[in-house]
Amino acid sequence: MNHPWIIYLRACLSVRIYRARMAPTRGASAVEWVIITAIIAGVALGLATLIKSVVEQKQGDIQANLSGGSAGA
Repeated sequence: MNHPWIIYLRACLSVRIYRARMAPTRGASAVEWVIITAIIAGVALGLATLIKSVVEQKQGDIQANLSGGSAGA
């Protein structure tokens, strides 16, 4: 079993099996990264919308107080 061709074929087969086992993992990993990135982007967009609405509300309150001429209690 130490014939050079057998050793060579076993090595080639081992490499092919290793690559076959690793290939789906790379694809799954890329899909996981896309999903994680999409979730983070969605959360960031939601937070930006929330912050924008709070800032606009406070801006309206400040403008109402300034135009009303009332000095705070």
